[in-house]
Amino acid sequence: MTGTTALNIEPRIAPSALANDAAVTEALARVLADTYRLVLKSHIYHWNVTGPLFVAVHDLTQDHYTDMFAAADMLAERMRALGKLAQIDPTDLLAAPDGRNADATLSAKDMIGDLLADHETLAARMRALVAAVEAADDPVTADLATTRADFHEKAAWMLRALAG
Repeated sequence: MTGTTALNIEPRIAPSALANDAAVTEALARVLADTYRLVLKSHIYHWNVTGPLFVAVHDLTQDHYTDMFAAADMLAERMRALGKLAQIDPTDLLAAPDGRNADATLSAKDMIGDLLADHETLAARMRALVAAVEAADDPVTADLATTRADFHEKAAWMLRALAG
């Protein structure tokens, strides 16, 4: 096989028994996009937070976006294991489902509130994903979604505690 031939190979989709369950793969695709969007928002706030809460928010957002970046990879790899392409529409990264974009001009308190709302939303979506994948008899994705729901619930708790 020549080098140019190897570069022309298109991504293969190796279907699994769960690949045909649209509810599972669509929900997984949504939480992947939401996770990546929250990575970007957390990073933007990490860079731009100011004021007395600077260190706390700066450090917490770094912990969060680092964890979520790794989680996005796990979610994408799970989609591939289920026989679907892992793909995010760039327009899904622009705003949260409620239309809130990352706003670097927010106060630290408002950044915390914005991130809190997104973590709570993502925790709820992960719990809904658990229900969908358990109904489809997919304990592997259920375990991944449970772990991610736990992370987002803990992140929300920390943000609530920080906001006082």
